[in-house]
Amino acid sequence: MSAPADYNATRDYLYSLKYQGSKYGIDRMRLFVAALGHPERAFPIIHVAGTNGKGSTCSMLEAIYRANGYKTGLYSSPHLVRQGERVQVNREILDEADIVAYTQQLKPLAERIGAHDPDDHPSFFEFMTAMALLRFAEAQVDLAFIETGLGGRLDATNVVDPELSIITSVSLDHIEQLGDTIEQISSEKAGIIKPGKPVLIGKLPAEAEALVRKVAQQNGCSVTSVCERFPDVDALPETNLAGSCQRWNAATAVAATEILSDRFPIQPALTAAALQSIDWPGRWQTIQLTDKTLILDASHNPEGSEMLDENLTKLVAHLGTKPIIVAGTLGEFRARSLMAVVSRYASELHLLAPDQSRATPTDVLETCIPETNTAPIYHQQLEDIFPAVGICTLGVAGDTIVVTGSLYLIGEVLERLTCETPVQQGKLQDTP
Repeated sequence: MSAPADYNATRDYLYSLKYQGSKYGIDRMRLFVAALGHPERAFPIIHVAGTNGKGSTCSMLEAIYRANGYKTGLYSSPHLVRQGERVQVNREILDEADIVAYTQQLKPLAERIGAHDPDDHPSFFEFMTAMALLRFAEAQVDLAFIETGLGGRLDATNVVDPELSIITSVSLDHIEQLGDTIEQISSEKAGIIKPGKPVLIGKLPAEAEALVRKVAQQNGCSVTSVCERFPDVDALPETNLAGSCQRWNAATAVAATEILSDRFPIQPALTAAALQSIDWPGRWQTIQLTDKTLILDASHNPEGSEMLDENLTKLVAHLGTKPIIVAGTLGEFRARSLMAVVSRYASELHLLAPDQSRATPTDVLETCIPETNTAPIYHQQLEDIFPAVGICTLGVAGDTIVVTGSLYLIGEVLERLTCETPVQQGKLQDTP
């Protein structure tokens, strides 16, 4: 099969790889980077894992170092609207022509790896990881911030040997893949720890911290705790992203810069300014429509729902009334924690199913709503609520509408709100 010649064909080819590479592990990714000449060794890396906060922390680190004059690479997942959002140099996303070119380069190598067994063929996420590593090496970035896709130990990104490993948080999520206890999930996250390389931990449960410290000790790694570095919560760095969790993420980013200060010095004033200008869509993101206010906030697991609870409490106090809430998620486990929160704060509750195979049907979402709920419940289609660019049909002038739940849902809303022509890159998603 010849390599795809245009983006649409490339997108369809990459989509076909979503279920490739069914053999669990990173041996396939090791073969992939070896075939590419190990681009991951060409630049320094900060590797970040965590149940929540890893993307925000990476975005903060990127902003800090870019503000201080460094050329930065940022690899995150999933994307919201455009596939190239996953791979950014100085916050410029990978464009479609580059995606086509990298796919043409990677495809014959992937086919050789999978020649004897289709299950050895690299997956979509492994393709994206390889693109990121190639892009950063070619751009000669000074420092790259790489977020794990799922877990850590067996994640495709774990072929890197970082300057610093960060574990931002540990809570129950992806339990089918990572385990159903804090200890099991912590063990997977701690799998990114590399011998002799420093480790930074965020605000972790006691059992998670103990396990991570044990793994670090076994690998001869120093450990820095954000909680020990910032014992006074009032002294946590300020950031323009809403919620106390984001101040902890900012503290994690600042602590990381301190650990690496000898090799990558920065100016505190530039750092403080950078933390006040973080661009990280879908995290309590406010969009002013013609006559209404829209807030988009990904909240896809129980820990995220706790942060949503905090932000909604502040919002209701500020507004003096309850907002209209639109919600949808993936999986009943997540739905229960999300519905328990949104039902307490909604004047109206509109249920949606994201356009993903694991989306929770709206009738199942409704069964997760507590009996104490008093808000009217509506089952909706996305196109009815957001029929055109800049338009939301819910509410009346002056109302505030909060859209929350799956990051995939947030991406679908952003696409309908901002794109005259559908981008249709939402199907290129991979994490559960």
